[in-house]
Amino acid sequence: MSSKIEIALNGRPAPESLYTAMQLLEVQENADRPDAALLRLPVNRSSSGDLQYVGDGTFEPNTNVTVLLLVEGQSSQCIFDGYVLSWHLQLDRASGSSTIDVLMQDASWLMNRADKVKDWSGMTDAQVANEIFSSYAFAPAPDNIENDSPQHDPEEHSLFQRASDLQFLRGLARRNGKLCRVACTDLPGQRTGYFVTPDLGAEAAASINLSNPTGWSVDSLRFDWDVMRPTEVLASQAPLNESADEGVSGNSSSSGLAPLAARDYATYAEQEAPLLLTAAADVPELSLRSTATLSESSWFVRCRGETTVERLGRTLRVAAVVGIEGAGSLHSGNWFVWSVRHQITSTGVKLQFTLLRNSVGANVNGSLGGGLGGIP
Repeated sequence: MSSKIEIALNGRPAPESLYTAMQLLEVQENADRPDAALLRLPVNRSSSGDLQYVGDGTFEPNTNVTVLLLVEGQSSQCIFDGYVLSWHLQLDRASGSSTIDVLMQDASWLMNRADKVKDWSGMTDAQVANEIFSSYAFAPAPDNIENDSPQHDPEEHSLFQRASDLQFLRGLARRNGKLCRVACTDLPGQRTGYFVTPDLGAEAAASINLSNPTGWSVDSLRFDWDVMRPTEVLASQAPLNESADEGVSGNSSSSGLAPLAARDYATYAEQEAPLLLTAAADVPELSLRSTATLSESSWFVRCRGETTVERLGRTLRVAAVVGIEGAGSLHSGNWFVWSVRHQITSTGVKLQFTLLRNSVGANVNGSLGGGLGGIP
């Protein structure tokens, strides 16, 4: 299984000399923060006496850099589309050790360059998100309007922005239980703005099988969980446009997300842990805020792993669902891809990934069920 990358600078293919010189290209995809990339190149003196990649204008501020990953037998994947924001130049007495690290962030950076003040009353949160995405020529994802907030009524509680567009949308997404990110699709330049509830019912895009001791598709997996989270949210709010002795309840014991396995957090923890939510919100929004709080806290199981594209047979992408087999009844099943680090060198593409889960599998009478992939 072979793989290769294609890099473009400001829409033009990178010269072949850049691929030959490249020491490392690292792309970090994230569900909860902007994607980032690092490109490490050696620094030598040119025939004119200047420093290569430093004084020749190759990586000027805000240079658009795109990375396309092509895996044999798979469709191409645009794993990064962003801009140069900084670099680290290391000049060493031993000239062969001098390097430049070019640091980049995805196209959501365009939404974070200026603070704005604006009243968004009369619109839902998804309508606001779609209008902001469209203003940057990002295509709003079709699922943005699913699980939308109520319309913000200026007579009750208006929606007011005093932040950059990115900061504002990420705050709205958190209180809606959604993910906010900008990512390229199959082709560089085709950018999509996501303001979506995680799709946990999607078909698994890849499978990690630990049952065969000689055929593991990963180098290692590490699982952990914690139960220091709320199982329910208690909330109450008096209507803002009328007087009332008691508030309207916005309590919630549901995260709004379908569990990926048999036992969700509350079932597995077997204890009540109520959280008192204090928030200035319209009554119609209160239940949404409560559910969003539990959605964020429901990811109580984590899996970290390493593999290569060549071994797995494909790359992993954020917000996809991945299946794990042979990890015991507790941890086998589907997982949600939260972050992926693509480390690209001349020898191949290494993947470091984090998977999250909002549930665990059924207990099988306390039995260990034998060894794990040949491990006694």
